[in-house]
Amino acid sequence: MKTLYIVRHAKAEGQPFSAKLTASGREQALKLIDFFKGKEVNRIYSSPFVRAIETIRPLAESRNLDIIEETRLGERVLSSILFDDWQEKLEQSFSDFDLVFEGGESHSSGMERAASLLKELVASDEDHIVLVSHGNLSTLLLRNFDEKVGFDNLMKMSNPDVYEIKVNNESVDWRRIWNEK
Repeated sequence: MKTLYIVRHAKAEGQPFSAKLTASGREQALKLIDFFKGKEVNRIYSSPFVRAIETIRPLAESRNLDIIEETRLGERVLSSILFDDWQEKLEQSFSDFDLVFEGGESHSSGMERAASLLKELVASDEDHIVLVSHGNLSTLLLRNFDEKVGFDNLMKMSNPDVYEIKVNNESVDWRRIWNEK
């Protein structure tokens, strides 16, 4: 059985590629060390966005594992335009998978990106893999395993958040396992 952990990054200063974690986010990143105690991790893949790397760095260092930067885990950009009603636009994109706003990526394109990575990892020899990404793309990663996952799941996600996906030949089981204390 293969186990994938999808980790949404900790609290960050903003959305740009270079946005760093807040002080609270850095504390949350440290909490991931204890959270993953007793859980095997063979490999860590992360979005190249600074906030994702900073989220997983403490765990990687504590396990003496490299962080493999994977562009397919980068956040799905809704648009290059800053919409006042961005949340409404985001919800529309979950209803119309081919909807593309100026400078953005469609839901379908993001799903294809996520699916290509997941296909490789499920076929790989690694059995316990951490994937660090962003809210929107984490939702698309989960949706690859359960088509019911959508906008409502995204809106319920916390920063950070952790989902465990167990994959075997006949079934896939996933669940949210993050519980910040």
